[in-house]
Parts: sequence; C-alpha cells; structure tokens
Amino acid sequence: MPSTTVATAQPGDTVEIDFVGRFEDGEVFDSSEERGPITFTIGGEAVIEGLQNIVKGMEPGETKAEEVPPEHAYGHRRSDMVKEIERAHLPDDMDPEVGVALRLRLDNGRRVKAFVSKMTEDTVTIDANHPLAGQTLTFEVTLNAILDEEPVGEAE
Repeated sequence: MPSTTVATAQPGDTVEIDFVGRFEDGEVFDSSEERGPITFTIGGEAVIEGLQNIVKGMEPGETKAEEVPPEHAYGHRRSDMVKEIERAHLPDDMDPEVGVALRLRLDNGRRVKAFVSKMTEDTVTIDANHPLAGQTLTFEVTLNAILDEEPVGEAE
C-alpha cells in the first residue's frame, strides 16, 4: 500500500486560517469568527511573525494554540515612542481626546499612527506604540487550507 504524504504549511505558502487571539487573562482581543478567515503568505508582512510561526508545519484541518511573546508579536513598549507635546504647539482646530488616534508625520516624512494617552491643561501625551505592544498573546489557530495562489498580503 503506497504511503500518503500530507502537505504542511511552509514559508512561501499562501494559507487560509481561522483564529482567536487572547490576552494572558483569556480576554479575546481579535478573532476571525465575525469577519471570516484570513489569507496570507507565510514569510510575508501581512501578519505578525508569531502567528506565522504557529502556522508553519501545520496540516490543513489542524488546530493548535500557542503563546506569542512581545518580540514575535507587536514588540516591546518603547518609551521613545511616547511624547508629551505642549498644547500651544497643536493646530488651533485640533481638539484631542484620550484614546483618539492621530496620523503624524515624522521629521523623515514617514507617517505613523499614534494615540492620545494622557492630557493635562497644558500638554497632550501621544503614544506611537502599537496598542498590543508589550503583551504576551495566545493564538488558537485552525489551518483551513494551503492555497495554490500567488502570494497575498505583502506590504505595499
């Protein structure tokens, strides 16, 4: 009787997965349940390294859960990405609120997303860290399929 080899997900493969992402306390922060499965190419830049590492070596139909430390997720929090700005330096039409996202242009011309994290009468503190930076995350992943497609989800 001939042996059958089952394909496993490898770098360069385009895959379709369902997932649930949880904080250390078990609270769900993201899930494909509502919006449907996601498709990406392993080794691309569409999803975090830790999620890609979970999928590598999985067979279609397999489900597994693993912890992903900050260095393989959204990085550690960086204090140099938190800045306090005098309100007098803000545009007159800007009325920031804690939690509001801002698009900022850096001196090098690059745009970054930052959040207002604190406000006083005279200052506004903005934080350009990813909201999940510094978090150890757990992902439960089901590999639905290894697709025969062109790579998807690459950074533009």
